[in-house]
Amino acid sequence: MQHFTKIDLLLWSGSILMILLSFFAFQGGNILTLCASLIGVTSLIFAAKGNPAGQILMIAFSLLYGWISYQEAYYGEMITYLGMTMPMAVISLISWLKHPYEGDASQVEVNHVSRKEIIFMLILTFFVTAGFYQILKYFDTANLLCSTISVMTSFMAVYLTFRRSPYFAAGYALNDIILIILWVLASLKNPDCSSMIICFVVFFINDIYGFISWKKMEKRQNQQKISSKFV
Repeated sequence: MQHFTKIDLLLWSGSILMILLSFFAFQGGNILTLCASLIGVTSLIFAAKGNPAGQILMIAFSLLYGWISYQEAYYGEMITYLGMTMPMAVISLISWLKHPYEGDASQVEVNHVSRKEIIFMLILTFFVTAGFYQILKYFDTANLLCSTISVMTSFMAVYLTFRRSPYFAAGYALNDIILIILWVLASLKNPDCSSMIICFVVFFINDIYGFISWKKMEKRQNQQKISSKFV
């Protein structure tokens, strides 16, 4: 825990508290929702520090969230997390473990993604989104448009996670906004889903913090590389 600052721990504990309060205030019934939320927000604080443990927790979150989404007929979310986010979390875990910063397994080396690769990612995102749209339409997915946009933002986020770019957290923050909308719509039919809204509001805050944290980490690593050249 030596890599975690007081701000990190304060954000994590505050997020846990908000999730617990919302769970008992809105439903207090579906324990899977609570478990998924707690695991998810914990994964984000580890990911914000570039710690591979965040990817391990993301795998567990994807399994639970996929099942919750299935129960609400959000097949887009189910397919996205079980068929894309979870496998990419495994790949990202391998990538992060293979690229520790200066041999420190608890912090990944930040990578720079070129403009050419960004263009490649956007083209790939278009085809992935188009393919998923047809699949989601076939399964009569609830709130098809939002679900499709969620696939798009999720794919960009997981791709950038794999490539160790600070912008993966910004991608997840965009995805959080879409998911907040999705679960607001779901809560209109099933009030038990209300705690998921708070869950993704908390995730949004953590992802913004994660992006800021990674940009600072990128700057620090670059400065250390420059300093080492003159030693």
